Amino acid sequence: MRRTLVIATATAAALLVTGVAGTAASGAPRPRPDAVATALAVLTAHQAAAATETYTPLGSVTDADGSVHVRFERAYRGLRVHGGDLVVHLDRTGAAAGAGDGLAAPLALSTTPRVSATAAGAAAARAFPGRVTSVGAPELVVDAEAGRLAWETVVRGWAPDGQTPSRRHVLTDAGTAAVYGSYDEVETVFGIGRAYYSGTVQIDTTFTGTSYAMVDPSHGSNRTCDMLNSTSGPCVTFTDADNTWGDFALTNRASAAADAHFASAKTYDYFKFVHGQSGRTGSGAGIVSRVHYGHNYVNAYYDGTQLTFGDGAGDAHPFTAIDVVGHELGHGYTDALVPLVYSGESGGIDEASSDIWATMVEFYAGAPGDPADYTIGEEIDIYGTGAPLSNLYNPALDGSSHSCWSIDTPPADPHVSAGVGKHFFFDLAEGTGATRWGFSPVCGSAAPVVGIGRAKAEKIWYRALKVYALSTTKYVNPGSPGTTMRAHTLAAAADLYGMCSIEYKTVNAAWAAVNVPGATLCGSLTTSQP
Repeated sequence: MRRTLVIATATAAALLVTGVAGTAASGAPRPRPDAVATALAVLTAHQAAAATETYTPLGSVTDADGSVHVRFERAYRGLRVHGGDLVVHLDRTGAAAGAGDGLAAPLALSTTPRVSATAAGAAAARAFPGRVTSVGAPELVVDAEAGRLAWETVVRGWAPDGQTPSRRHVLTDAGTAAVYGSYDEVETVFGIGRAYYSGTVQIDTTFTGTSYAMVDPSHGSNRTCDMLNSTSGPCVTFTDADNTWGDFALTNRASAAADAHFASAKTYDYFKFVHGQSGRTGSGAGIVSRVHYGHNYVNAYYDGTQLTFGDGAGDAHPFTAIDVVGHELGHGYTDALVPLVYSGESGGIDEASSDIWATMVEFYAGAPGDPADYTIGEEIDIYGTGAPLSNLYNPALDGSSHSCWSIDTPPADPHVSAGVGKHFFFDLAEGTGATRWGFSPVCGSAAPVVGIGRAKAEKIWYRALKVYALSTTKYVNPGSPGTTMRAHTLAAAADLYGMCSIEYKTVNAAWAAVNVPGATLCGSLTTSQP
């Protein structure tokens, strides 16, 4: 059983929080500027390990009915707790309504390392898979999920392909010097190919007095620039005399730039007008898109501050399709909602989110040359057969992704385990069986699902990430089913559409259809957690 927060009393009884909230009586919310302080007081008053733990607020979400959800970062005896974030939920009156905690048990471990920082840094450098350019100072942390003291070292350099930058966080056991985990800040999508142009589209630019620059004043000053096929040189902002960019041909470098500029604006608009999130962090700031990066660079990536797109094999296949841009920029939006650890199932949920956002942005954009669908990267045809890089209706068709959860899913690469989340989303939105987008199989003996539509499905997934998900959220967690993505999406559906509504029941059925069942409060849909 995961540790839970004793909210209503000071007894040792655990409160298993599934996060179902937000359905309070109607009426205008009562302003509570002290919500963060109240949530912090709840933690310090009732947390069993309050004497050894401290909490720093990361942000809060206020619902229309006045309920507040406050996210905290945890420290243990002064050390940052990796994967130790938690969310406290307050109802519209300011009373504690529950909490989501990612820890399986109270922390109780020594904070004295047997391995020096120097030794940990050297071990991290040896474990780096590419060319190292610098090794940061190791930070002593508590790894909540692994239940151990660790050194976290940021190693910078270049991936084995020689062109993708890497900022890899390496976890080294502080007692044995064994490297046991890592994740990279630079999140990539592999295998995209031939350039796709969105057709004749309208893009926003800036007049400089003598010419136009590809700087978008309507979308946080999104800027698109040319790397001139280098990996380290300056990125030159595109300019044009008549404000007409590209000519549909690859020989004109602005053609691919127009695709990236258009897609980044549509991603910005999608999150702003569909979800109310203005820019990745909510500040309204835009992003830089770097195109024509490197030579024969068959990739695209988001490095936490900007987007970068290669020109593909033979420098003839720019990675600037709408769904590729939406996927990469989607990482930035997801990161701002919840800091998902990029490994195991939480990393898979991160990658699934990016493919979900990529798909929803493509539908939102409505580009004349790129009809929306549930496939990713088909326009750029990496395989030369017209086959997409991936899809949402049956992810296993790519030969590696998991369409159904199994015991092989938790240790799988995030791009592989992402299939479970993507398949769930498709079933929730469009249903199972034969659809206009493709055939979506059910896993095992699960019942068929009738979808609730994209508009509802995207709202549920977004709210689940923003309000309930934790950094180590998984698909399946027998010890604490209330802290899984299944539980979070059910909570979001209950918030938005009501407990045991058709939307709530469909969320449950869609998870069962991908082999992630669990207990609910809604009669015949009750099943057992695997």
